[in-house]
Amino acid sequence: MLTTHNCSFHSIHQNSTLITHLQNSLQQITSWMTANLFTLNSSKTEFLLIGLKQQLSKLHDSSLTTTHSSRNLGFIFDEHLTFSDQISALSKSCCYHIRELRCIRPYLDFKTASTIATSIVHSKLDYCNSLYHNLPNYQLNRLQQTQDSLARAVVKAPKSSHITPILKSLHWLKVNERIEYILLSLTYKVFTTSQPSYLNNLISVQSPRSIRSSSVVTLSRPPTISLKITDRSLWTPAQRKRAFFIFCQSFYLFIFMAALFSGPG
Repeated sequence: MLTTHNCSFHSIHQNSTLITHLQNSLQQITSWMTANLFTLNSSKTEFLLIGLKQQLSKLHDSSLTTTHSSRNLGFIFDEHLTFSDQISALSKSCCYHIRELRCIRPYLDFKTASTIATSIVHSKLDYCNSLYHNLPNYQLNRLQQTQDSLARAVVKAPKSSHITPILKSLHWLKVNERIEYILLSLTYKVFTTSQPSYLNNLISVQSPRSIRSSSVVTLSRPPTISLKITDRSLWTPAQRKRAFFIFCQSFYLFIFMAALFSGPG
């Protein structure tokens, strides 16, 4: 949709032009929905711009109302991609279920309690957890505290008990380890099956530099221009800040359409 208006996804210095293109795109979507007997619910329509505070401050426009965060497929994206709102909402939801589990824990055997904890709470921690990759430690620690509380509730351990032996007894990986495991598993599946194609196109194998390393498969780093906002591992903090607005067309459209059609809750 934005391409039809010759909108550059990386030229953030043309603020007025960018706003005009976005407004035209929104008008086209509204017209399309009307022509196809749909109605755009303005009360549930949100517009989310992603960038640094300095960058977003340059995009002031009274005719364009933006939101600080938007939910898409159950995951909350904020305007700076810190995921603070997502982690806060997730922690609140998990703590509620953990309190309920503690209430009924005396009447459950260990296997049942572990199954409930895994299916209700751990599934929430694992949902889209690859987006948490390389977040600051203080953010990941909030998720880790939730997992620690869940583990102690399952084994009926006091809050002061050491958590590492408990996690080992439950065969649970820590939050950061689970994130890396999911990423590695996904990469391996894409590499071996070449599916889905939109992820397989992002993977390229680096040619071996010596005979000794010929049996080792090494993935090449993607070029800078194709890095996603969530790909923090290849950047220093200063580089990540400068790269917030360098994101690919598909991800931009994903955020735009998600913010447009998703409701506030």
